[in-house]
Amino acid sequence: MARQATRSQRQPQASQSQPPRGTQGGRSRRSRANDEDEDEEMASGHEGGEQEEIAAEKVQAELDRKARDLVRLALFHEQRRTALKRDEISKKVLGSNSRSFNAVFAAANGILRNTFGMELVELHSTTPDKDISEKDAEMLKAAGAKKKATATGTKNYILRSLLDAALIEKASAPDAEIRELEQSEHPDANEEFAEDDNKVGTRSIGSIFAWHHADQLASVGILYVILALILVEGRVISDNDLRAILKRLQLPANAPIPLSSQTTTQSQTIDAHLAQLTRQGFLEKARVGNGARKGTKRGRGGAGAANDDGTLAAYEWRWGPRALAEVGERAVAQFVAEFMAARPGEDDADEDAVGASQEEGVQKRVQIVFRGIERAASGAPLADVR
Repeated sequence: MARQATRSQRQPQASQSQPPRGTQGGRSRRSRANDEDEDEEMASGHEGGEQEEIAAEKVQAELDRKARDLVRLALFHEQRRTALKRDEISKKVLGSNSRSFNAVFAAANGILRNTFGMELVELHSTTPDKDISEKDAEMLKAAGAKKKATATGTKNYILRSLLDAALIEKASAPDAEIRELEQSEHPDANEEFAEDDNKVGTRSIGSIFAWHHADQLASVGILYVILALILVEGRVISDNDLRAILKRLQLPANAPIPLSSQTTTQSQTIDAHLAQLTRQGFLEKARVGNGARKGTKRGRGGAGAANDDGTLAAYEWRWGPRALAEVGERAVAQFVAEFMAARPGEDDADEDAVGASQEEGVQKRVQIVFRGIERAASGAPLADVR
């Protein structure tokens, strides 16, 4: 009896420690349901990740396509030596997605730098303070001061070379082996007079950079002379003074300037060349005096255009935004200083015979002339390309 009582007491305790069968089944179903939900979430997350990756690839492909289109458009405009306008970029490259300009611009510059050694930069216009009168401006110039100027973006872009100056100098130096190779590939029909008949300069000089084939040497040289004259005259020169100096250099208004053999015309006059440099943005021509205050547009009219009162209008020349971005004041000043510091009769053949003391003297003369040019340019520090 005691054993039966003990069994009867233990049996309920054992049954209390085991959960009901219905409860175990519910938990199993809930566990399976949770596992299925997790599997569905993982599958949907994997599909979502693939879709996001595909969408990102499409966006990147579209960005690369637009960047290549911008590179082609910029190269086309550079061949014509004209600035690329922001509106044209939006119309021909960006389309309706104009907000992607910064990303496309950066990607295009990456291609230009890695492939062509060039970059696309915005031109900046430096306009003197219009509140200063002409009389005050003359007083500031005489005192060595400079007009207030504000640099503003023009939303016009050009291509600018990124090649190092030392590399350009090395590639421009004549080499005897290259010259011999070029002459053997393109022999002159009459070696005695071939170079004399060539006014443009298509002859071989034996350098890696064939400037005589690619660039217009005469027109570029005249541009640098004009930029130098403007710089040493306080960054502005009157039209009459400029033409008088050019005339003393045997360059009157109707003087022909030889162009490259790749151009459609073989030459152009000084007037046509000045107009072309104005269109390309290297120079700015502005009317001064009463005509300027009447709102006359820049670059309009000839040297002898008349005002409404019958008097001849006066014009002045300044550096254009392209000259500031592509050439720079310091480069032109260095060009003039090196030219002025060279002694008559010195040439490259005598470089080996020049001693260290003579070379040091040349460098000192260059520095003196450079500082003189800086003082002549209204006393303000010369700017590099921007």
